[in-house]
Amino acid sequence: MNNLKNNSVSLNQYAKFVIPSLIGILLFMTPISKNGEVTIPIAIVSNFLYGLLEASLPLIMTGLITISALISILVTLIKPNFIMENSFLKSLFNPTPFWLASRILGMFFVTVTYLELGPSWIWSEYTGGLLLYSLLPILFAVFIFAGMLLPLLLDFGLLEFVGALLTKVMRPIFTLPGRSSVDTVTSWLGDGTIGVLLTNKQYEDGYYTKREAAVIATTFSVVSITFSLVVISQVELTHLFVPYYLAVTLSGIVAAIIIPRIPPLSRIPDTYIEGSDKKYSEVIPEGYTPYQWGLKQAIIKAGQNTSISAFLINGLKNVMDMLLGVIPIVMAFGTLALIIAENTPLFSWLGIPFIPLLKLLQVPEAVAASQTLVIGFADMFLPSVLGSKIESEFTRFVVAGVSVSQLIYMSEVGGLILGSKIPVSFTQLIIIFLERTLITLPVIVLIAHIIF
Repeated sequence: MNNLKNNSVSLNQYAKFVIPSLIGILLFMTPISKNGEVTIPIAIVSNFLYGLLEASLPLIMTGLITISALISILVTLIKPNFIMENSFLKSLFNPTPFWLASRILGMFFVTVTYLELGPSWIWSEYTGGLLLYSLLPILFAVFIFAGMLLPLLLDFGLLEFVGALLTKVMRPIFTLPGRSSVDTVTSWLGDGTIGVLLTNKQYEDGYYTKREAAVIATTFSVVSITFSLVVISQVELTHLFVPYYLAVTLSGIVAAIIIPRIPPLSRIPDTYIEGSDKKYSEVIPEGYTPYQWGLKQAIIKAGQNTSISAFLINGLKNVMDMLLGVIPIVMAFGTLALIIAENTPLFSWLGIPFIPLLKLLQVPEAVAASQTLVIGFADMFLPSVLGSKIESEFTRFVVAGVSVSQLIYMSEVGGLILGSKIPVSFTQLIIIFLERTLITLPVIVLIAHIIF
């Protein structure tokens, strides 16, 4: 292997790296058009499963969240040996008191919503019902296939190869390792939820530091192109999709350059997850080109994965972790945020400080626009729903752009991050959300002034 530069690698070694990696790229990173929409194959397969099980998925999700909470309660009280002696099961079913309470809250919300018990403001179509009947079924379908097939991207050398090639780009610009470029492309073309899943798995396996994982999850788990089209359609500006998406992209890049360099992300330690030794070095040894070193590392990594059963077990663990560990948290925090957004003036009050800034930036109907800026923390679609009532096309363009660029919303990505092992607290998510709003807003307004 040391003579890799002299082409001493066998065809079989190449094949173990190239074939699974190409399949992973095809499934997760290859944009294709279906029914006039840009998507990726894994999303098409997930949508097919969603279509097959659509009627049953709310009940399935209710059952999974309930099972997660009940087993966690029993393990906390009884601590059975077969779970406590298994590192995976222990991490899955023996959460800290805070996360145990969150799972119980998720069980309460999902049960009340499914049975339509108690006050309607808990289970209406705009609060718990939105999570149970619209979001969680889609997450279920995505997690089943993305979780099972994610090892194609992770375990056969693709990240090692890309990392060596792109470190000199990602590190100086975004303070991230080159391998994180795969996360960003997967999120951009597919979905932010897959990006969080990929980032969390890399962090747990010791390839990202705490800071790197937090930066990637809160900076690059972007909304897909398809959903961006849904947002711009909601504010009736579909004919401006190209400049709109360019505005979102530019503002996202500006935020990705600035936010990792300021608190709270800059203060998260560059240490690895507890119990993990650093497994990945960006240093390219003397005598190797980035391509040669990346290929060598990729082939070593691929050579470590020869068992189909291990591939399936790793995929199954990913799926269980997301369905039983993450989805209850999404239900708990997503429902809570939507209840506050729909039934209290809190987000309108929080938007008041933005009015002077909007007026300074010469945004028409600044008061109406201010009410949309903070409510996106609850759910990304809410700003465009409120913004659709604004008369000014300029302002509707800005609202739609900022809502996508804010990126962190509790009904999905925010809840997923909190439910994962990625070390970002709820308070830090709020601060990062506000930072993203303040940084992306002027960029999008500037482009809106050019267009209008």
